[in-house]
Amino acid sequence: MTTRINEAAQPVSERRVIGNVLRGSIGNLVEWYDWYAYAAFTTYFAKSFFPTADTTAAFLGTAAVFAVGFLMRPLGGWMLGRFADRFGRRTALVLSVSLMAFGSLMIALTPGYQTIGIAAPILLLVARLIQGLSVGGEYSTSATYLSEVATPGKRGFYSSFQYVTLYGGQLLALGLQLVLQQILTEKQLTDWGWRIAFVVGALAAVIVMYLRRGMDESESFEAERAKGGDTKTGEHGTLRALFKYPKEVALVVGLTLGGTIAFYTFATYSQKFMENTAGIPRKTVTWILFSAILVAAILQPIAGKLSDRIGRRPLLMFFGIAGTLLTVPIMTLMGSTKQPFVAFLLMLAGLVIVTGYTSINAIVKAELFPTKIRAIGVGLPYALTVAIFGGTAELIAQALKKGGHESLFFYYVAGCALISLIVYGTMRETSKSSELEKK
Repeated sequence: MTTRINEAAQPVSERRVIGNVLRGSIGNLVEWYDWYAYAAFTTYFAKSFFPTADTTAAFLGTAAVFAVGFLMRPLGGWMLGRFADRFGRRTALVLSVSLMAFGSLMIALTPGYQTIGIAAPILLLVARLIQGLSVGGEYSTSATYLSEVATPGKRGFYSSFQYVTLYGGQLLALGLQLVLQQILTEKQLTDWGWRIAFVVGALAAVIVMYLRRGMDESESFEAERAKGGDTKTGEHGTLRALFKYPKEVALVVGLTLGGTIAFYTFATYSQKFMENTAGIPRKTVTWILFSAILVAAILQPIAGKLSDRIGRRPLLMFFGIAGTLLTVPIMTLMGSTKQPFVAFLLMLAGLVIVTGYTSINAIVKAELFPTKIRAIGVGLPYALTVAIFGGTAELIAQALKKGGHESLFFYYVAGCALISLIVYGTMRETSKSSELEKK
Protein backbone atom coordinates (compact mmCIF):
# COMPACT_ATOMS: atom_id res chain seq x y z
CA MET A 1 0.00 0.00 0.00
CA THR A 2 2.90 2.32 0.76
CA THR A 3 4.22 1.88 -2.78
CA ARG A 4 0.92 3.00 -4.27
CA ILE A 5 0.77 6.06 -2.07
CA ASN A 6 4.31 7.04 -3.07
CA GLU A 7 3.49 6.50 -6.74
CA ALA A 8 0.47 8.77 -6.43
CA ALA A 9 2.82 11.68 -5.85
CA GLN A 10 4.59 11.17 -9.18
CA PRO A 11 3.50 12.96 -12.39
CA VAL A 12 2.86 9.64 -14.16
CA SER A 13 0.38 8.68 -11.45
CA GLU A 14 -1.35 12.04 -11.80
CA ARG A 15 -1.78 11.37 -15.52
CA ARG A 16 -3.24 8.01 -14.62
CA VAL A 17 -5.74 9.75 -12.33
CA ILE A 18 -6.72 12.10 -15.13
CA GLY A 19 -7.12 9.15 -17.51
CA ASN A 20 -9.40 7.31 -15.10
CA VAL A 21 -11.46 10.43 -14.48
CA LEU A 22 -11.86 11.03 -18.21
CA ARG A 23 -12.85 7.44 -18.99
CA GLY A 24 -15.30 7.39 -16.12
CA SER A 25 -16.69 10.77 -17.13
CA ILE A 26 -17.27 9.83 -20.78
CA GLY A 27 -19.54 7.04 -19.67
CA ASN A 28 -21.33 9.36 -17.30
CA LEU A 29 -21.80 11.86 -20.14
CA VAL A 30 -23.49 9.27 -22.36
CA GLU A 31 -25.70 8.06 -19.52
CA TRP A 32 -26.96 11.57 -18.86
CA TYR A 33 -27.35 12.31 -22.56
CA ASP A 34 -29.72 9.35 -22.78
CA TRP A 35 -31.57 10.48 -19.66
CA TYR A 36 -31.97 14.10 -20.78
CA ALA A 37 -32.81 13.30 -24.38
CA TYR A 38 -36.24 12.46 -22.99
CA ALA A 39 -36.63 15.91 -21.41
CA ALA A 40 -35.15 17.74 -24.42
CA PHE A 41 -37.41 16.07 -27.00
CA THR A 42 -40.58 15.90 -24.91
CA THR A 43 -42.10 18.83 -26.79
CA TYR A 44 -41.85 16.78 -30.01
CA PHE A 45 -42.94 13.29 -28.98
CA ALA A 46 -45.47 14.12 -26.22
CA LYS A 47 -48.48 13.89 -28.54
CA SER A 48 -47.17 10.70 -30.18
CA PHE A 49 -47.67 8.81 -26.92
CA PHE A 50 -50.38 10.98 -25.34
CA PRO A 51 -52.61 12.24 -28.21
CA THR A 52 -54.56 15.32 -27.07
CA ALA A 53 -55.34 18.79 -28.35
CA ASP A 54 -54.21 20.29 -25.03
CA THR A 55 -50.43 20.87 -25.10
CA THR A 56 -50.21 21.22 -21.31
CA ALA A 57 -52.10 17.93 -20.86
CA ALA A 58 -49.67 16.14 -23.23
CA PHE A 59 -46.71 17.62 -21.34
CA LEU A 60 -48.37 16.47 -18.12
CA GLY A 61 -48.49 12.88 -19.44
CA THR A 62 -44.81 12.81 -20.39
CA ALA A 63 -43.91 14.57 -17.14
CA ALA A 64 -45.72 11.80 -15.24
CA VAL A 65 -43.65 9.16 -17.05
CA PHE A 66 -40.54 11.25 -16.34
CA ALA A 67 -41.47 11.26 -12.65
CA VAL A 68 -42.24 7.53 -12.54
CA GLY A 69 -38.83 6.85 -14.10
CA PHE A 70 -37.33 8.50 -11.02
CA LEU A 71 -39.03 5.92 -8.80
CA MET A 72 -36.62 3.31 -10.15
CA ARG A 73 -33.60 5.37 -9.19
CA PRO A 74 -33.66 4.31 -5.52
CA LEU A 75 -33.88 0.68 -6.63
CA GLY A 76 -30.94 1.29 -8.98
CA GLY A 77 -29.04 3.08 -6.21
CA TRP A 78 -29.58 0.11 -3.92
CA MET A 79 -29.00 -2.73 -6.42
CA LEU A 80 -26.03 -1.29 -8.30
CA GLY A 81 -24.63 0.44 -5.20
CA ARG A 82 -24.62 -2.91 -3.41
CA PHE A 83 -23.15 -4.51 -6.53
CA ALA A 84 -20.38 -1.87 -6.68
CA ASP A 85 -19.49 -2.31 -3.00
CA ARG A 86 -19.23 -6.06 -3.46
CA PHE A 87 -17.91 -6.62 -6.99
CA GLY A 88 -16.17 -3.33 -7.77
CA ARG A 89 -16.94 0.10 -9.19
CA ARG A 90 -15.81 -0.71 -12.74
CA THR A 91 -18.09 -3.74 -13.17
CA ALA A 92 -21.08 -1.83 -11.84
CA LEU A 93 -20.42 1.06 -14.26
CA VAL A 94 -20.37 -1.34 -17.21
CA LEU A 95 -23.69 -2.81 -16.10
CA SER A 96 -25.39 0.56 -15.64
CA VAL A 97 -24.53 1.81 -19.13
CA SER A 98 -25.72 -1.49 -20.64
CA LEU A 99 -29.15 -0.95 -19.08
CA MET A 100 -29.25 2.60 -20.43
CA ALA A 101 -28.51 1.40 -23.96
CA PHE A 102 -31.43 -1.02 -23.81
CA GLY A 103 -33.86 1.61 -22.47
CA SER A 104 -32.92 4.15 -25.14
CA LEU A 105 -33.32 1.60 -27.91
CA MET A 106 -36.80 0.75 -26.62
CA ILE A 107 -37.90 4.40 -26.82
CA ALA A 108 -36.42 4.76 -30.31
CA LEU A 109 -38.30 1.73 -31.65
CA THR A 110 -41.66 2.00 -29.86
CA PRO A 111 -44.48 2.92 -32.29
CA GLY A 112 -46.85 5.77 -31.44
CA TYR A 113 -50.33 5.68 -29.91
CA GLN A 114 -52.06 5.76 -33.29
CA THR A 115 -50.25 2.55 -34.29
CA ILE A 116 -50.39 0.33 -31.18
CA GLY A 117 -52.78 2.23 -28.90
CA ILE A 118 -52.34 2.07 -25.13
CA ALA A 119 -49.29 -0.18 -25.54
CA ALA A 120 -47.31 2.88 -26.70
CA PRO A 121 -47.32 4.82 -23.39
CA ILE A 122 -46.92 1.52 -21.49
CA LEU A 123 -43.74 0.65 -23.42
CA LEU A 124 -42.50 4.23 -22.97
CA LEU A 125 -43.04 3.79 -19.24
CA VAL A 126 -41.14 0.47 -19.17
CA ALA A 127 -38.23 2.02 -21.06
CA ARG A 128 -38.05 4.92 -18.58
CA LEU A 129 -38.16 2.49 -15.66
CA ILE A 130 -35.11 0.70 -17.10
CA GLN A 131 -33.35 4.02 -17.64
CA GLY A 132 -34.23 5.07 -14.10
CA LEU A 133 -32.66 1.87 -12.76
CA SER A 134 -29.55 2.63 -14.80
CA VAL A 135 -29.23 6.28 -13.73
CA GLY A 136 -29.78 5.40 -10.07
CA GLY A 137 -26.87 2.99 -10.21
CA GLU A 138 -24.76 5.26 -12.40
CA TYR A 139 -24.88 8.16 -9.96
CA SER A 140 -23.93 6.13 -6.90
CA THR A 141 -21.11 4.30 -8.64
CA SER A 142 -19.66 7.15 -10.71
CA ALA A 143 -19.75 9.58 -7.76
CA THR A 144 -17.95 6.98 -5.66
CA TYR A 145 -15.47 6.10 -8.40
CA LEU A 146 -14.51 9.68 -9.28
CA SER A 147 -14.11 10.56 -5.60
CA GLU A 148 -11.95 7.50 -4.89
CA VAL A 149 -9.61 7.78 -7.89
CA ALA A 150 -9.04 11.52 -7.38
CA THR A 151 -5.77 12.80 -5.94
CA PRO A 152 -6.05 13.83 -2.25
CA GLY A 153 -6.36 17.60 -2.03
CA LYS A 154 -7.99 17.71 -5.48
CA ARG A 155 -11.03 15.57 -4.80
CA GLY A 156 -13.46 18.46 -5.08
CA PHE A 157 -12.01 19.42 -8.46
CA TYR A 158 -11.98 15.92 -9.98
CA SER A 159 -15.33 14.80 -8.58
CA SER A 160 -16.96 17.95 -9.99
CA PHE A 161 -16.58 16.41 -13.43
CA GLN A 162 -19.58 14.26 -12.63
CA TYR A 163 -21.75 17.33 -13.12
CA VAL A 164 -19.59 18.60 -15.97
CA THR A 165 -20.53 15.42 -17.83
CA LEU A 166 -24.09 15.54 -16.50
CA TYR A 167 -24.48 19.00 -18.00
CA GLY A 168 -22.50 17.77 -20.99
CA GLY A 169 -25.04 15.03 -21.59
CA GLN A 170 -27.79 17.61 -21.56
CA LEU A 171 -25.78 19.82 -23.93
CA LEU A 172 -25.37 16.93 -26.35
CA ALA A 173 -29.11 16.32 -26.28
CA LEU A 174 -29.83 20.00 -26.86
CA GLY A 175 -27.06 20.27 -29.48
CA LEU A 176 -28.54 17.40 -31.45
CA GLN A 177 -31.93 19.03 -31.11
CA LEU A 178 -30.53 22.26 -32.58
CA VAL A 179 -29.01 20.34 -35.50
CA LEU A 180 -32.23 18.46 -36.19
CA GLN A 181 -34.19 21.70 -35.99
CA GLN A 182 -32.02 23.06 -38.81
CA ILE A 183 -32.25 20.07 -41.16
CA LEU A 184 -35.78 18.81 -40.46
CA THR A 185 -39.14 20.55 -40.52
CA GLU A 186 -41.27 20.89 -37.40
CA LYS A 187 -43.59 18.18 -38.75
CA GLN A 188 -40.73 15.79 -39.51
CA LEU A 189 -39.31 16.25 -36.02
CA THR A 190 -42.71 15.61 -34.47
CA ASP A 191 -43.52 12.63 -36.67
CA TRP A 192 -40.22 10.71 -36.53
CA GLY A 193 -37.16 12.96 -36.19
CA TRP A 194 -37.13 12.81 -32.39
CA ARG A 195 -36.35 9.07 -32.58
CA ILE A 196 -32.89 9.87 -33.96
CA ALA A 197 -31.85 11.18 -30.52
CA PHE A 198 -32.58 7.84 -28.86
CA VAL A 199 -30.88 5.79 -31.59
CA VAL A 200 -27.74 7.92 -31.12
CA GLY A 201 -27.94 7.43 -27.36
CA ALA A 202 -28.28 3.66 -27.61
CA LEU A 203 -25.30 3.35 -29.97
CA ALA A 204 -23.12 5.63 -27.83
CA ALA A 205 -23.98 3.63 -24.70
CA VAL A 206 -22.90 0.40 -26.38
CA ILE A 207 -19.54 1.97 -27.29
CA VAL A 208 -19.04 3.19 -23.72
CA MET A 209 -19.92 -0.24 -22.38
CA TYR A 210 -16.79 -1.60 -24.08
CA LEU A 211 -14.63 1.40 -23.12
CA ARG A 212 -15.49 1.02 -19.45
CA ARG A 213 -14.28 -2.57 -19.42
CA GLY A 214 -10.73 -1.18 -19.69
CA MET A 215 -10.98 1.21 -16.71
CA ASP A 216 -8.82 0.77 -13.60
CA GLU A 217 -10.56 -0.27 -10.42
CA SER A 218 -10.31 2.33 -7.66
CA GLU A 219 -7.48 1.87 -5.18
CA SER A 220 -9.88 2.37 -2.27
CA PHE A 221 -11.91 -0.65 -3.32
CA GLU A 222 -8.79 -2.72 -4.01
CA ALA A 223 -7.45 -1.80 -0.57
CA GLU A 224 -10.77 -2.76 1.03
CA ARG A 225 -10.72 -6.08 -0.79
CA ALA A 226 -7.13 -6.71 0.34
CA LYS A 227 -7.97 -5.76 3.91
CA GLY A 228 -11.27 -7.60 4.22
CA GLY A 229 -10.74 -10.56 1.95
CA ASP A 230 -13.87 -11.43 -0.02
CA THR A 231 -15.97 -8.28 -0.44
CA LYS A 232 -18.82 -10.40 -1.81
CA THR A 233 -19.63 -11.56 1.71
CA GLY A 234 -20.10 -9.85 5.05
CA GLU A 235 -21.53 -6.33 5.34
CA HIS A 236 -20.16 -4.85 2.13
CA GLY A 237 -22.97 -2.96 0.43
CA THR A 238 -25.69 -4.14 2.83
CA LEU A 239 -28.56 -2.10 4.23
CA ARG A 240 -27.71 -3.45 7.68
CA ALA A 241 -24.28 -1.81 7.48
CA LEU A 242 -25.73 1.39 6.01
CA PHE A 243 -28.22 1.74 8.85
CA LYS A 244 -25.30 2.00 11.26
CA TYR A 245 -24.82 5.51 9.82
CA PRO A 246 -28.28 7.10 10.34
CA LYS A 247 -26.91 10.62 10.76
CA GLU A 248 -24.97 10.42 7.51
CA VAL A 249 -28.00 9.05 5.65
CA ALA A 250 -30.13 11.90 7.01
CA LEU A 251 -27.46 14.39 5.93
CA VAL A 252 -27.53 13.06 2.36
CA VAL A 253 -31.31 13.50 2.26
CA GLY A 254 -31.15 17.00 3.72
CA LEU A 255 -28.37 18.35 1.56
CA THR A 256 -29.95 16.83 -1.58
CA LEU A 257 -33.53 18.07 -1.08
CA GLY A 258 -33.19 21.70 -2.09
CA GLY A 259 -30.43 21.07 -4.62
CA THR A 260 -32.23 18.45 -6.68
CA ILE A 261 -35.47 20.47 -6.92
CA ALA A 262 -33.60 23.65 -7.87
CA PHE A 263 -31.49 21.77 -10.41
CA TYR A 264 -34.44 20.21 -12.22
CA THR A 265 -36.34 23.49 -12.08
CA PHE A 266 -33.64 25.50 -13.82
CA ALA A 267 -31.97 22.81 -15.95
CA THR A 268 -35.00 20.96 -17.35
CA TYR A 269 -38.38 22.46 -16.44
CA SER A 270 -37.33 25.95 -17.53
CA GLN A 271 -37.39 24.75 -21.16
CA LYS A 272 -41.15 24.13 -21.02
CA PHE A 273 -41.64 27.13 -18.72
CA MET A 274 -40.11 29.63 -21.16
CA GLU A 275 -42.03 28.12 -24.06
CA ASN A 276 -45.40 27.48 -22.40
CA THR A 277 -45.58 30.42 -19.94
CA ALA A 278 -43.32 33.18 -21.30
CA GLY A 279 -44.25 32.37 -24.89
CA ILE A 280 -40.68 32.40 -26.23
CA PRO A 281 -40.35 30.45 -29.53
CA ARG A 282 -39.21 26.83 -29.17
CA LYS A 283 -35.99 27.17 -31.19
CA THR A 284 -35.00 30.29 -29.24
CA VAL A 285 -35.61 28.49 -25.96
CA THR A 286 -33.32 25.67 -27.09
CA TRP A 287 -30.51 28.18 -27.74
CA ILE A 288 -31.08 29.86 -24.37
CA LEU A 289 -30.95 26.53 -22.55
CA PHE A 290 -27.88 25.36 -24.47
CA SER A 291 -25.93 28.56 -23.81
CA ALA A 292 -26.77 28.75 -20.10
CA ILE A 293 -25.96 25.09 -19.46
CA LEU A 294 -22.65 25.42 -21.34
CA VAL A 295 -21.60 28.21 -18.94
CA ALA A 296 -22.82 26.15 -15.97
CA ALA A 297 -20.72 23.16 -17.08
CA ILE A 298 -17.61 25.35 -17.21
CA LEU A 299 -18.32 26.60 -13.69
CA GLN A 300 -18.39 23.14 -12.09
CA PRO A 301 -14.62 22.41 -11.88
CA ILE A 302 -13.96 26.04 -10.89
CA ALA A 303 -16.33 25.68 -7.95
CA GLY A 304 -15.00 22.19 -7.20
CA LYS A 305 -11.43 23.52 -7.04
CA LEU A 306 -12.59 26.37 -4.82
CA SER A 307 -14.07 23.83 -2.40
CA ASP A 308 -10.65 22.16 -2.11
CA ARG A 309 -9.33 25.51 -0.84
CA ILE A 310 -12.10 26.89 1.36
CA GLY A 311 -14.14 23.78 2.16
CA ARG A 312 -17.48 22.36 1.02
CA ARG A 313 -19.84 24.12 3.45
CA PRO A 314 -19.31 27.70 2.15
CA LEU A 315 -20.47 26.66 -1.32
CA LEU A 316 -23.48 24.80 0.07
CA MET A 317 -24.37 27.83 2.21
CA PHE A 318 -24.17 30.05 -0.88
CA PHE A 319 -26.66 27.83 -2.68
CA GLY A 320 -28.97 27.62 0.32
CA ILE A 321 -29.11 31.37 0.96
CA ALA A 322 -29.34 32.43 -2.70
CA GLY A 323 -31.81 29.66 -3.55
CA THR A 324 -34.10 30.66 -0.71
CA LEU A 325 -34.06 34.39 -1.45
CA LEU A 326 -33.78 34.57 -5.24
CA THR A 327 -35.76 31.64 -6.72
CA VAL A 328 -39.14 33.39 -6.62
CA PRO A 329 -37.98 36.66 -8.25
CA ILE A 330 -35.94 34.80 -10.90
CA MET A 331 -38.82 32.53 -11.93
CA THR A 332 -41.37 35.37 -11.80
CA LEU A 333 -39.29 37.53 -14.12
CA MET A 334 -38.49 34.60 -16.42
CA GLY A 335 -42.19 33.86 -16.84
CA SER A 336 -43.02 37.44 -17.83
CA THR A 337 -40.12 38.40 -20.11
CA LYS A 338 -40.29 38.19 -23.89
CA GLN A 339 -36.63 39.12 -24.34
CA PRO A 340 -34.42 36.07 -25.09
CA PHE A 341 -31.26 37.64 -23.63
CA VAL A 342 -33.03 38.56 -20.40
CA ALA A 343 -34.40 35.00 -20.17
CA PHE A 344 -30.85 33.68 -20.70
CA LEU A 345 -29.45 35.86 -17.90
CA LEU A 346 -32.20 34.77 -15.53
CA MET A 347 -31.72 31.10 -16.28
CA LEU A 348 -27.95 31.46 -15.95
CA ALA A 349 -28.42 33.16 -12.58
CA GLY A 350 -30.42 30.15 -11.42
CA LEU A 351 -27.76 27.72 -12.62
CA VAL A 352 -24.97 29.75 -10.96
CA ILE A 353 -26.85 29.49 -7.68
CA VAL A 354 -27.33 25.74 -8.12
CA THR A 355 -23.59 25.35 -8.81
CA GLY A 356 -22.99 25.75 -5.09
CA TYR A 357 -24.68 22.37 -4.75
CA THR A 358 -24.02 20.53 -8.01
CA SER A 359 -20.25 21.04 -8.13
CA ILE A 360 -19.57 19.32 -4.80
CA ASN A 361 -22.57 17.18 -3.92
CA ALA A 362 -20.84 13.97 -5.07
CA ILE A 363 -17.67 14.49 -3.02
CA VAL A 364 -19.59 15.61 0.10
CA LYS A 365 -21.61 12.38 0.08
CA ALA A 366 -18.56 10.21 -0.62
CA GLU A 367 -16.69 11.80 2.29
CA LEU A 368 -19.42 10.70 4.69
CA PHE A 369 -19.16 6.91 4.26
CA PRO A 370 -16.46 4.22 4.61
CA THR A 371 -15.40 2.26 1.52
CA LYS A 372 -17.42 -0.89 2.25
CA ILE A 373 -20.75 0.95 1.97
CA ARG A 374 -19.73 4.09 0.08
CA ALA A 375 -21.53 3.34 -3.19
CA ILE A 376 -24.81 2.36 -1.56
CA GLY A 377 -24.45 5.14 1.03
CA VAL A 378 -23.96 7.75 -1.69
CA GLY A 379 -26.59 6.32 -4.00
CA LEU A 380 -29.60 5.05 -2.05
CA PRO A 381 -30.58 8.04 0.17
CA TYR A 382 -29.73 10.41 -2.69
CA ALA A 383 -31.86 8.46 -5.17
CA LEU A 384 -34.78 8.30 -2.75
CA THR A 385 -34.67 12.06 -2.29
CA VAL A 386 -34.35 12.72 -6.02
CA ALA A 387 -37.22 10.33 -6.79
CA ILE A 388 -39.57 11.94 -4.29
CA PHE A 389 -38.66 15.58 -4.91
CA GLY A 390 -36.53 16.01 -8.04
CA GLY A 391 -38.55 13.62 -10.17
CA THR A 392 -41.86 15.22 -9.22
CA ALA A 393 -40.72 18.85 -9.59
CA GLU A 394 -41.88 19.19 -13.19
CA LEU A 395 -45.06 17.23 -12.53
CA ILE A 396 -45.98 19.55 -9.64
CA ALA A 397 -45.13 22.61 -11.74
CA GLN A 398 -47.31 21.46 -14.67
CA ALA A 399 -50.18 20.51 -12.36
CA LEU A 400 -50.09 23.89 -10.60
CA LYS A 401 -50.00 25.65 -13.96
CA LYS A 402 -53.00 23.69 -15.18
CA GLY A 403 -54.81 24.61 -11.96
CA GLY A 404 -54.00 28.29 -12.39
CA HIS A 405 -51.54 28.53 -9.47
CA GLU A 406 -48.19 28.33 -11.23
CA SER A 407 -46.48 30.87 -8.95
CA LEU A 408 -46.93 28.55 -5.95
CA PHE A 409 -44.31 26.29 -7.48
CA PHE A 410 -41.67 29.03 -7.14
CA TYR A 411 -42.31 29.23 -3.39
CA TYR A 412 -42.18 25.45 -3.14
CA VAL A 413 -38.67 25.43 -4.66
CA ALA A 414 -37.52 28.26 -2.37
CA GLY A 415 -38.95 26.51 0.68
CA CYS A 416 -37.05 23.30 -0.06
CA ALA A 417 -33.84 25.33 -0.50
CA LEU A 418 -34.48 26.80 2.95
CA ILE A 419 -34.76 23.33 4.50
CA SER A 420 -31.42 22.36 2.96
CA LEU A 421 -29.90 25.64 4.16
CA ILE A 422 -30.72 24.66 7.72
CA VAL A 423 -28.93 21.33 7.15
CA TYR A 424 -25.88 23.05 5.66
CA GLY A 425 -25.71 25.38 8.64
CA THR A 426 -25.55 22.50 11.12
CA MET A 427 -23.44 19.87 9.31
CA ARG A 428 -19.69 19.42 9.73
CA GLU A 429 -17.08 20.35 7.14
CA THR A 430 -16.67 16.96 5.41
CA SER A 431 -13.32 17.79 3.77
CA LYS A 432 -11.70 17.98 7.22
CA SER A 433 -13.03 14.62 8.44
CA SER A 434 -13.26 12.69 5.19
CA GLU A 435 -13.71 8.92 5.21
CA LEU A 436 -11.83 8.92 1.89
CA GLU A 437 -8.60 9.78 3.68
CA LYS A 438 -8.90 6.98 6.22
CA LYS A 439 -6.92 3.83 5.50
